[in-house]
Amino acid sequence: MVEVTAQLVANVVSVAVIPGAHVAAGQTLLVVESMKMEIPVLAPADGKVAAVNVDVADVISEGDVLVVLDDGSNPDTLAAPA
Repeated sequence: MVEVTAQLVANVVSVAVIPGAHVAAGQTLLVVESMKMEIPVLAPADGKVAAVNVDVADVISEGDVLVVLDDGSNPDTLAAPA
């Protein structure tokens, strides 16, 4: 699992993904606004969105977990050998 965290204090302007969606590395997950600048939050890896922990208009703080991606690295999500 990969946790996408906030890098600064900001307001959530838009959320572009929902749980269950497949995303590619570099894809926009959400957009935040800080100091009148809109900043896209990008997926750090390919994966499936396991959780979205924010809504539009939420105020986020540095370190908050915004989105959780299942990148297949969690042994519990890997298929059992045949």
